[in-house]
Amino acid sequence: MAVINNIKAVTEALDIAMDRDKNVVVFGEDVGLEGGVFRATQGLQQKYGIERSFNAPISEAMFAGVGLGMAMNGMKPVVELQFQGLGLPALQNVIANISRMRNRSRGKWTAPMVIRMPMGGGIRALEHHSEALEAIFAHIPGIKTVMPSTPYDTKGLLLAAIESPDPVIVLEPTKLYRAFKQEVPEGYYTVPIGEAYKIQEGSDLTIVTYGAQTVDCMKAVEMIKSSHPSASIELIDLRSIQPWDKKMVIESVKKTGRLLVVSEAVRSFGVPAEIITTVNENCFDSLKAPLARCTGYDVVIPYDRGEGFHQVNPQKVVEAIKKVLDYKF
Repeated sequence: MAVINNIKAVTEALDIAMDRDKNVVVFGEDVGLEGGVFRATQGLQQKYGIERSFNAPISEAMFAGVGLGMAMNGMKPVVELQFQGLGLPALQNVIANISRMRNRSRGKWTAPMVIRMPMGGGIRALEHHSEALEAIFAHIPGIKTVMPSTPYDTKGLLLAAIESPDPVIVLEPTKLYRAFKQEVPEGYYTVPIGEAYKIQEGSDLTIVTYGAQTVDCMKAVEMIKSSHPSASIELIDLRSIQPWDKKMVIESVKKTGRLLVVSEAVRSFGVPAEIITTVNENCFDSLKAPLARCTGYDVVIPYDRGEGFHQVNPQKVVEAIKKVLDYKF
């Protein structure tokens, strides 16, 4: 076991995949010699050569399309968009071509490719560097979307994404890249796409979250003990946005009768709304309180110091927990 952070977990996953399969190639802006803006691909070009780890021009729409062509012809490209907000031009190919290739060709071609992108706030970056747009990708049929929070899940989900016969979007919260370390197996393993992880069992409230807010929620669960010492909270890290683990969430809410979904994305039309609707459809008779969400606001995410006003944090989660636990019909 090695003790590593999330950025090192990305590097290890890519290294293992490239070593196992010569068809795996890695490219994007500054991905080659420099190793990317966060150094996630550092050392790969030196080890595997410029033909398998290389820089792409500043044209996300173009090199996402190049990745699709590679995938259709037997290769396994891992495309890095430098930041989620800066990679929006790639949506043209993601929505119109990459996600549709299996259906468009009636199964003749598939698109076994991965698109990685740093996302989310918490590092006081400039405009377009802190978006949380997972709901957009989750809305597109034909692609899978994952967002790990721990080094173990980062490595395992990325390897699973590379092994997938269909395209996978891997969202990597920048706030967590070097936030903490964890013991991670040194060899090859995968984390199944579509399976959530239950961090702790509980009987009074279900909290569902993912990405950077997993850490915020873990802190909030500890903080709430001072005012609600007897509260028993079940905490679930979704890990996979689409497909998501409906079975685990539904079973949990049927047990607890209460739900809080936590996400840093803007409030309206987001992943929490989808989870809440699904729970309402399947658990209505079990509910003890209105279903709740703790999210960002419906505004453009401020940059630099203003970002903190938009960000979900443990204290905001604590206040949301109190409202759900204290609610009386």
